[in-house]
Amino acid sequence: MTQLSVIFLGTSGSWPTVKRNVSSIAVKRSGEVILFDCGEGTQRQFQKSNLSYMQISKIFITHFHGDHFLGLPGLIQTMQLNDRDNPLDIYGPRGIDNLTSQLLSLGYFRPAYRIFSHELKDGDTIDFDGYSIHALEVDHNVPALAYSVEENERPGKFNKPKALELGVPEGPLFSRLQHGQSVTLKNGKKITPDMVLGKSRKGRKIVITGDTKPTKNLIEFSKGADLLIHDATFDSELEDIAGEYGHATAYQAAEIAKQAKVENLFLTHISPRYNDYRIIENDAKKVFKNSFVARDFQEVEIKLKK
Repeated sequence: MTQLSVIFLGTSGSWPTVKRNVSSIAVKRSGEVILFDCGEGTQRQFQKSNLSYMQISKIFITHFHGDHFLGLPGLIQTMQLNDRDNPLDIYGPRGIDNLTSQLLSLGYFRPAYRIFSHELKDGDTIDFDGYSIHALEVDHNVPALAYSVEENERPGKFNKPKALELGVPEGPLFSRLQHGQSVTLKNGKKITPDMVLGKSRKGRKIVITGDTKPTKNLIEFSKGADLLIHDATFDSELEDIAGEYGHATAYQAAEIAKQAKVENLFLTHISPRYNDYRIIENDAKKVFKNSFVARDFQEVEIKLKK
């Protein structure tokens, strides 16, 4: 079984506080770490967590406000000082190529490992081994993207009694059928996976909005997600200020979660003005009970459904 977890490395909005660093979220899938945003201090957050920044395979930046990308230079250079030789891919909205080039020429630093940048736009999908990542343009006051991590569909449940009835012996042939491969029995009879497998099952889905006002496009984009991580910079009493600065309230984020029928909503990018996170959390729970304010270093495992 492939483990899939989200680790919140930074959950504050705009600037760090004593309890919260600025934006950074790690998705750990088996031995791979996919990083979403990299605010200043992210490399130290890694060192205080159970993660290794050397396992980062790719970084996705939602937009180019400093609290979402200023940790990149230090992280990139630190990985080099620790003898990284694996290539690193950095994705983001238009402008990421130029930004990456600037970050890689600061001071006297020159990367000794390969770093590739990739500009993404609304509707883009990138396919990887076992999962894909989708991009959606959101409504912030600078160009910004949300991302969805979606695992590939899994084969349906294996019907062992049916397989035995068809003459398939237990052992390697069972495994091949479970992995979607046809097999041929000694008597020449061909058994295809659809003869012994149920309907395919959806993979797990995580949506990370970055900074955004509430937008109807996020409802469809987040549909059926196991986990929606949404901007909730303010509570609903400050809705006007939230809209002015291109952010959502916790209440608005909860409305998105409810309409998208997600399993759990985690609220992040919390304004430093809030000493008591429960103001944000309770604001969301009025609409969607499975709403939680994310905490730095909190880990959430997304389990496979049977």
